[in-house]
Amino acid sequence: MSKLEKAIVAIVEVFEEYAGTDEQKTQLSNAELGQLIKAQITSPEFKDKVDPDNIKEAMEELDKNHDGEVNFREFSQCIAGLAKAYYAKKHGKDKCRGRGRGCQDK
Repeated sequence: MSKLEKAIVAIVEVFEEYAGTDEQKTQLSNAELGQLIKAQITSPEFKDKVDPDNIKEAMEELDKNHDGEVNFREFSQCIAGLAKAYYAKKHGKDKCRGRGRGCQDK
């Protein structure tokens, strides 16, 4: 199995593990999501690249209908947001995409 395939399987399995702790087996409660993030984001390499504010912001944006539950689609969007935050922090916070005012050539 490729790295990407392993990553996809891991994301699904982690969601299922934490969503399975209450009667809603296909949803994460906000408490379950908090437990998942606290338990699964532990390495210094990752914690140093994702700010706690990124996690809080991702959690707040997930529950669009404010029902206190996060489905897999919403969870996968959270993971994508955390991956983007990790990538940005790893490569610097320079958001310039082209040459313009305030951008520097690298």
